[in-house]
Amino acid sequence: MNRDSTSATAATPPTARGQRTRQKLLKAAEAVFGAKGYEAASIADITRKADVALGTFYVYFPDKKSLYVELVDEMGTRLRRLIAESVAGLTDRLEVEREGFRVFFEFASKHRALYRIVRQAEFVDEAAYHRYYDKLAEGYVRGLSRAMDEGQVRRMDPEALAYCLMGIADFLGMRWVLWKNGRELDAVLETAMSLLAHGMDPSEKPRAPKGAGTRKPAR
Repeated sequence: MNRDSTSATAATPPTARGQRTRQKLLKAAEAVFGAKGYEAASIADITRKADVALGTFYVYFPDKKSLYVELVDEMGTRLRRLIAESVAGLTDRLEVEREGFRVFFEFASKHRALYRIVRQAEFVDEAAYHRYYDKLAEGYVRGLSRAMDEGQVRRMDPEALAYCLMGIADFLGMRWVLWKNGRELDAVLETAMSLLAHGMDPSEKPRAPKGAGTRKPAR
């Protein structure tokens, strides 16, 4: 996971009240789409969950699909921002990966509808589905390329490597966060980090203790 992954969401309403209402609709949409899926969910379900009038919905979104697309974009932006904030100051690439994985697992645990919402986006709006992963990968590629320039990561195709790492996080999160509610996740994370550090080479070499000398000094 990577620090260079934030991006702006769509324009927000100009007033604080409007921003709060929009966020209520997005939060309600996350719950309703997560529980019912896109096809079965209705605008009435969402406004009822958000406790706003049905007509208020159309002040912010023209239809159900536009809300869904905005939700996918917004969840992706939130995830990328959290990762960026969490890894700020880390200089060791493996520790960036460890912290990025941890933040993703935590986010997926708090937003258990994430997997269902993102995967259904492929059939609701394929461009939004691609954008979710493309935006995550863009920053990942920059960070990995920088780590390669610094000699921390072996030179290879940074985009291919980014998607390999995203795939690891995605499937571990699905298996141990979504299906097993976080049980054994610490051990699973250590397995992932061992794989990143040593591949599948049986002659594993010891590394410096976790966190040693990885943060920039405070100024």
